[in-house]
Amino acid sequence: MSFELFIASRYLKAKRKEGFISFVSFLSIAGVAVGVMALVIVIAVMSGAGNSFREKILGLQPHLLIMNYAGNFDNYQNAIDKIQSIKHIENISPILFGQIMVRSASSFTGAMLRGIDPESKVKLIKGFTPERLRADLKIRNSANKYPGVIIGKQLAINLGVTKGSKIVLISPGGIISPMGHIPSMSRFLVTGVFESGMYEYDSALIYIHIKEAQNITGIKNGVSALGVWVDDIYSVNSLKKKILPLLDYKFYIRDWMDINKSLFSALKLEKTAMFIILTLIIFVAAFNIASALMMMVMEKTKDIAALKAMGATDKIIRKIFIFQGMIIGTIGTLLGTISGVVICLLLKRYEFIHLPAAYPFRTLPIDLNCMDVSVIALSAIMICFISTIYPSNKASKMNPVEALRYG
Repeated sequence: MSFELFIASRYLKAKRKEGFISFVSFLSIAGVAVGVMALVIVIAVMSGAGNSFREKILGLQPHLLIMNYAGNFDNYQNAIDKIQSIKHIENISPILFGQIMVRSASSFTGAMLRGIDPESKVKLIKGFTPERLRADLKIRNSANKYPGVIIGKQLAINLGVTKGSKIVLISPGGIISPMGHIPSMSRFLVTGVFESGMYEYDSALIYIHIKEAQNITGIKNGVSALGVWVDDIYSVNSLKKKILPLLDYKFYIRDWMDINKSLFSALKLEKTAMFIILTLIIFVAAFNIASALMMMVMEKTKDIAALKAMGATDKIIRKIFIFQGMIIGTIGTLLGTISGVVICLLLKRYEFIHLPAAYPFRTLPIDLNCMDVSVIALSAIMICFISTIYPSNKASKMNPVEALRYG
């Protein structure tokens, strides 16, 4: 143990007459620990919320959408053949978007139509395997009088239908007759109900076979986009640069981050704001450290003078009080980090905090990231170090002659 660290540790073991200084030091440790613990838990919850939203969204959306400025397009097989040769692309599937009206025996509402190809090998809907999609999204033929449709859970509740019920889809893309515009109508059989956990999707989305979507919307052989799935969702920006040169100038690409930019930007802003707000707790504890050190400097005036008289330099005196403050800050940071990590692990393992049904999560989403914990711990230690600078400089500039005379 170095000389400075030895003296600093001895000063922390306060005598009876210095009990108040010891109590302030204890409060400083507790303040740093509480601030770090709260920061670790809140950041873990915010990270978990972001990951949970991302999983829910990507359970229903492709990672990339290749679209045409003109709107719907056909002859897309050539584009698929070119793109499939690019490394890291797992699958490509055509998608047809549309707006539709849905009528059941007891209700009538609007919905968003998605025509998909169940022959794709990718999971187009979370919870539905390709085999199940092929079984549920049947097309109209002699064996199947009614084609299959998969709808969101909340939409099924709003319509008052269940699996096996019949609904009518009404598309504005009908025909022009002498009587005027006649919308296209077709009866479907509800063969599946999905639940993504996000109300916006569960209350508005309807999936049917892409052939049936083309028939009911009147877009023969056309699609709205090509959905692309990749093996690394964070590589979409680099893949866009590789895909665009292979396509015609009329095409453009949107990735999952662009489509949901407002949601993820809001989550990132909230995470940053919570980090700044809760860091103020650590700043308050750091002020307590500075106060405790200032009282210690006044209490140890004779000791400082004696050390200087024996040859201790300003640097040694400064290091003694910096070490003392850093011991307090490090203990508080360690206690806060350990307790925060333990609480996060318990919340993730036992899920004993349940949220109301209005939230998209049943329990608190926890994602404990080593990088986040490291940044929090290092930030806390840095703040504690800054709080020791003024008291330590004050002690180092003390005149030993005056301290011995008036101390």
